[in-house]
Amino acid sequence: MVTLTPLTHRLLSYVPFVLVLLDLRYEGVICGKDNSIEQHLEMGKKLLAAGQLADALSHFHAAVDGDPKNYVGYYRRATVYLAMGKSKSALPDLSKVIELKPDFTSARLQRGNLLLKQGKLDEAESDFKKVLKSSPSSREEQEAQSQLKKSDEIQRLVTRARSDFSHKDYSSAVTHLDKIIDTCQWDVDCREMRAECFIQLGEMGKAISDLKAASKLRNDNTQAFYKLSTIYYNLGDHEMSLNEVRECLKLDPDHKQCFSHYKQVKKLNKQIMSAEELIQQQRYGDAVSKYETVMKTEPNVPQYMLHAKERICHCLSVDQQGAKAIPVCSEVLKSDPQNVNALKDRAEAYLQEEQYEEAIKDFESAKEHSDDHQIKEGLERAQRLLKQSQKRDYYKILGVKRTAQKKEILKAYRKLAQQWHPDNFQDPEDKKKAEKKFIDIAQAKEVLTDPEMRSKFDHGEDPLDPESQQGGGHHHPFHGGWESFQGFNPFGSGPFNFKFSYN
Repeated sequence: MVTLTPLTHRLLSYVPFVLVLLDLRYEGVICGKDNSIEQHLEMGKKLLAAGQLADALSHFHAAVDGDPKNYVGYYRRATVYLAMGKSKSALPDLSKVIELKPDFTSARLQRGNLLLKQGKLDEAESDFKKVLKSSPSSREEQEAQSQLKKSDEIQRLVTRARSDFSHKDYSSAVTHLDKIIDTCQWDVDCREMRAECFIQLGEMGKAISDLKAASKLRNDNTQAFYKLSTIYYNLGDHEMSLNEVRECLKLDPDHKQCFSHYKQVKKLNKQIMSAEELIQQQRYGDAVSKYETVMKTEPNVPQYMLHAKERICHCLSVDQQGAKAIPVCSEVLKSDPQNVNALKDRAEAYLQEEQYEEAIKDFESAKEHSDDHQIKEGLERAQRLLKQSQKRDYYKILGVKRTAQKKEILKAYRKLAQQWHPDNFQDPEDKKKAEKKFIDIAQAKEVLTDPEMRSKFDHGEDPLDPESQQGGGHHHPFHGGWESFQGFNPFGSGPFNFKFSYN
């Protein structure tokens, strides 16, 4: 038998007291920890009630981290997620609640509702049936029965929709899918099926809407982005097509379909952007060449062919190449009769070719579809020019185009002045006719070599006609007839002090 020394015996007598102290300290730690979790839960509850969801979520995060086995923290965090519209985050929390407390009917009912919205009908029905077997409240029982009945109906609708889709009866399939998606808003498969139906029916706007939802509802949904990109491409929206295919490649850089499509869209987009820059720089000939390249790059999508021709029509019209512009603009209008831009550009081209009545028709057609002030101004200008053409046209008198430079005008004038000078004619009637012709030639030269007078004439106003002058008559030296010409030099630009005779 071991004999204890007095000192040892004394030390052992203190052991019960030490154990009691340790136990009290441990209880304090647990109590402090519990109090901290309860404080987080209570504060989160208050913030949730006040609508401060982000702050409430922070407290419920802390409660869950502090005690991962406390189902209340998960349930309240799931409630916040649902209030924030984050059902994907709420679902795992509700599942954890049910794992920790299988008889928590409210959590199971909420999970069933989420699963139903996702289109996971079998899992949703399982939750609703378990709710009915767990002595629920009358409200919970009524809701579970209603949702179970709804789920059964949706099962039948899904079967019909798939059957219609497989038989290519897309309209009937859409009718069923509409009813399904009213309840199962987050059902990706049904949205993708309905999008395909819309594509087959040619309702691309609706297809885009469903595919955009599908791309958000399912992670890494590369196929949805690829389809979105191809739809936008075929609609002629190369910029949106490029955006969507880039999203696909962000998720999977090696996606074969997306990468191949990306190269085509990027090439076309670059060509179109380059052509538009050339137009901004007023390099219209280069822009025409670039848009001709666009048509070679994508000859199979009508929208790009039409767009390229519309822009070529514009370039030729602005570049004063009316004769070339008219047939190109007409091609565009044959496919799209209400294309306001093509109507405006063809009208301007008609004006350049002095086909005023045709220009008026195009401006009037454009006006029916647009309130653009340029159309109104163009129409008024065309009407003035038509009226003017029925009187005196200085360009026709000299036989030059409206785009003629001053050098061409002077050359034409000198040639005609020599030809029609009255001294060349002996017969009184011929001389009288020549005098009138000579005056017209001289007046045409005066107007068309003076920038201000020419500008007025180009806008439908005759600067030598007193009736067309809003501010009174414009004085010119030819009103006195041939007599006032006797000192006029037809080959100079100075005062009329040189008597001309032609032998």
